[in-house]
Amino acid sequence: MSEFTHLHIHSEYSLLDGASSISKLVNQAYKFDMPALALTDHGNLFGAVEFYQIASKRGIKPILGCEIYLAPGSRFKKKKVKGETVSYHLTLLAKDKKGYHNLMELVTIGFLEGFYYHPRLDKEILSRKKEGLVVLSGCLKGEIPSLLQKGRFDEARQVCLFYQDLYKDDFYLEVQDTGLEEQKEVNQALVQLSRELSIPLVATNDVHYLYRKDARTQDVLLCIQTGKTLKD
Repeated sequence: MSEFTHLHIHSEYSLLDGASSISKLVNQAYKFDMPALALTDHGNLFGAVEFYQIASKRGIKPILGCEIYLAPGSRFKKKKVKGETVSYHLTLLAKDKKGYHNLMELVTIGFLEGFYYHPRLDKEILSRKKEGLVVLSGCLKGEIPSLLQKGRFDEARQVCLFYQDLYKDDFYLEVQDTGLEEQKEVNQALVQLSRELSIPLVATNDVHYLYRKDARTQDVLLCIQTGKTLKD
């Protein structure tokens, strides 16, 4: 049995940013004899029930999660500021029933209160709905990796301390191997932060499709999402 569990996966429910169906994702995990699998679609839980049912039937432990959009300030602030991102990414995983309930509430609040380009949350609401959740620092679009890419190490450190204080042992720094040069540099800084602050690392892979042949399909989806062409 494989000891590795994918904790950062996007299905076709990551609208225009995922090229795999849930059934194919679960079947592949089954072939690899993986004991568990997470689903972390962008900003929603549209596939949660389907994922839970299919994974359970295959004998794979389903980990319900979401890659949320996090506002840089208040979720109620809906005005674009020059030089400021509209939202960061953050990976949330439910570790128990209470966590799943909080995750559902957070996703709903993102749509009802924080929607601006995406269903956004903020640190205030995360602080109120923290029980039962495991939090990973996210991909290169996460707040901590974004600050590290800009050379703002001390600010990234302060953000780490915020999440460490909020989630205690349930906060992890997320390292990935995407092949991008900036990812390698960010990983080095994350390892340094991990050592300095005693925050554990977790290895993930930002999965958006299953096979190499699916890369073009993923590119087409991204072009539709961004209004660009394959030549751009």
